[in-house]
Amino acid sequence: MLVDRVQLTRRRFLSNFAFTAGAIATGAGSWVIRPDWANAAEGPIKVGIAIDLTGPIGFAGKADANVAKMVIKEINNSGGLLGRPIELYIEDTASNESVAVGNVRKLIQRDKVDMVLGGLASSMRNAIKDVIVSRGKTLYIYPQFYEGQECTPYLFCTGATPAQQCDTFIPWLIRNGGKKFALPGSNYIWPRNLNAYARKLIVANGGEVVFEEYYPLDQIDFSATVHAIISSKADTVFNTVIPPGVGPLFKQLSEAGYLKNGGRLAAVNEDENYLSLHAANEMEGLASCLDYYKAVAKDDPVSARIHATYEKEYPGESLFAASSAAPSTYRGLKLWEAAVKEAGKVDRESVAATLDHAKIAEGPGGPAEMVPGKRHCRMNMYTAVCKSGKFEIVQRSNGLVEPREC
Repeated sequence: MLVDRVQLTRRRFLSNFAFTAGAIATGAGSWVIRPDWANAAEGPIKVGIAIDLTGPIGFAGKADANVAKMVIKEINNSGGLLGRPIELYIEDTASNESVAVGNVRKLIQRDKVDMVLGGLASSMRNAIKDVIVSRGKTLYIYPQFYEGQECTPYLFCTGATPAQQCDTFIPWLIRNGGKKFALPGSNYIWPRNLNAYARKLIVANGGEVVFEEYYPLDQIDFSATVHAIISSKADTVFNTVIPPGVGPLFKQLSEAGYLKNGGRLAAVNEDENYLSLHAANEMEGLASCLDYYKAVAKDDPVSARIHATYEKEYPGESLFAASSAAPSTYRGLKLWEAAVKEAGKVDRESVAATLDHAKIAEGPGGPAEMVPGKRHCRMNMYTAVCKSGKFEIVQRSNGLVEPREC
């Protein structure tokens, strides 16, 4: 009976998502959004979105599902692709790799989608990529910033890499904070690999790592960590602890006086989506480096238009922010659209060949382009600092930044 109540609660929870308007449920955590027109000669092109809608990072996945619906609606309203409408299939990966593998298999075997976009955590990407690429023989676009080193054929990355996030950000932190770094992180692949990259840059720029430690994803007591960080006299906490732990960590650091005594918080995953997880005083002065912040839209009419469209269609929903991979989801779908148009086909081989060099002149944060032969994306990067509960841009890249992967 308890299981039935939990399942019912989850169904009600999922039914409140904005993307479900006009969607048809095809199973637990599964939906299809059909176009309102058809091609009499050919069926629709099928796109699959596999994303966390529930679980610890479900707040981020909801934005991805909303963006996918928004972009595909725009494409369909403009005549579709190759004269065919796009049908959108959405699967909840539930922040659970075991659940995700089964649900992604539905996209491949049952729905026979032409492309899959999704996965947030790197552990999720690693869990589902074989189902999509190797066994499913399907194109896969991964939209999240990540730790790098993903060079699987037919898997294209449209989020930021360590080089894009850290190469100018670490020197900026040393100039604007100090040379002693603490590296607390959640215990999985993204924090460990990102910190290994960051450590090299810290040392190369005259800094020092005085603390590095990793924690279970569900840890919320960081009293020993806070004591160790303060005792180490770290100038900067370069954080890779993710929800649910990051909220308690920042709160406990603040209560211990770390920020009041001149310490700085830094993280390459914090943006507007995280503001609700922390009190304003707990992240005052936090610095981050991502491919998009809402503040970018102040000076970029294209970003402003995209952001405004999203907020109009999905008011009160998960924010259009880089931590949710929403800009990278937009970028990935538009690059795929450009590749399909050039290929004139939707089969994996043809689209992979044109996606390899696809470009878009406009997007959130600016233009973007795939690096030929690398399956990673050049993009603009921004450093921002949180001040009084808002992020302000303090440094912009000089043009598109190379991913330096594969």
